Amino acid sequence: MSDHETIVAKPPLPTGENPEFADIRLDAGDDPGERMVLNMGPQHPSTHGVLRILLEIDGERVVTAVPDVGYLHRGKEKIGESLGYHRYIPYTDRLDYLAPLANNCSATWAFEKVCGIQAPERAEAIRTIGCELARISAHLLGLGAYAMDVGAMTVFLYTFSERETLYNFFEYLTGARFTTTYTRIGGVSRDAEEGWLKDVRAFAETLHAKADTWENLLTNNRIWRIRNEGVAVITREMALSYGLTGPVLRASGVPYDVRKDRPYGFYDRVDFEVPVGRHGDCYDRYLVRMAEIRQSARIVTQVIDQMPDGPILADEPKFVLPDKQGVMTGMEQLIHQFMLITGEMDTPKGEVHSHTELPKGEGGYIIRSEGGAAPWRLKYRAPSFVNLQILKDIIPGNMIADIVAILGSIDFVMGECDK
Repeated sequence: MSDHETIVAKPPLPTGENPEFADIRLDAGDDPGERMVLNMGPQHPSTHGVLRILLEIDGERVVTAVPDVGYLHRGKEKIGESLGYHRYIPYTDRLDYLAPLANNCSATWAFEKVCGIQAPERAEAIRTIGCELARISAHLLGLGAYAMDVGAMTVFLYTFSERETLYNFFEYLTGARFTTTYTRIGGVSRDAEEGWLKDVRAFAETLHAKADTWENLLTNNRIWRIRNEGVAVITREMALSYGLTGPVLRASGVPYDVRKDRPYGFYDRVDFEVPVGRHGDCYDRYLVRMAEIRQSARIVTQVIDQMPDGPILADEPKFVLPDKQGVMTGMEQLIHQFMLITGEMDTPKGEVHSHTELPKGEGGYIIRSEGGAAPWRLKYRAPSFVNLQILKDIIPGNMIADIVAILGSIDFVMGECDK
């Protein structure tokens, strides 16, 4: 066990509960009976988007399940190859649209590798805060929707209230609540004010007590445990063979986290733990995400305490857009921005791989540059797409009603999956 691994232990059942009741599952028997084919999605509300699952069912039990993706395909990779590095950043907002700031940072770190430049320390610190706030926001929505799908409405109201606070932070920092387009090659578009940092730190400090409230509603809730414990177990071997990442992988006992194993941004200067599950079932995936919310709050407070002074854009005029204030008031800066945006930028030739820890798992870019202002080939690794592969193995044998819990525990986004 590595020194940063934290086992997420399942709490004991509350006094007076019957532990055997949580393990009751209907017996399908050996007789296949009369089977039928059922389409779940792409309009079903519990698929959280345009995911279609082709089910073969025997009564209420699923025999086979085939996930069908691609209904939201928008050609994001080809768009990147056409528009170029600078103009592609707004399109990253629409990948995992529950964590646009994290997508912005992921793309910008990749593009900076292509250009061979490094953002200033203050910009890296602000990006790290943005990534962790985005992780908290994405997990809050995933948790609230997951609980509501299974029947716990109150949790959804709590988590959405906190997401509203986060959206206020995003709006103040970036100028937009949802589609942030905040990062730039070489830095960020706006600086973080001291008042904003102070308010974010106060929010992060109070998040632990709020998470206690959410756990009191769910973790030892009898119905929640029955619906999730032992359902859709993903073994360590299965998770590794499918290339799963993020909370889904870590819930199966693999303590892999890009932020720890291949640090980037400001992550090598903060101390945090990687929550890891033991059983790989829906319940463990819930516990891991709940623990990650706490760890993200811990990271945010540490980065703010170490916030360096200095510029927010690198001094690399061959690749970096000029300061916005200068563009609005000076002709030379306006011409400079126009030239870079319209394609007069020559990047070094070569191939780069960039990996970041997004809320849904490991995301990253493989970019082949032949010079110029646009990649010759851009390939994006979408964690939701990779994680959804496992459905065909973990859904069969469960009840139709269990599918809702299984999908909520995977916590995918179809905008990222179909890209």
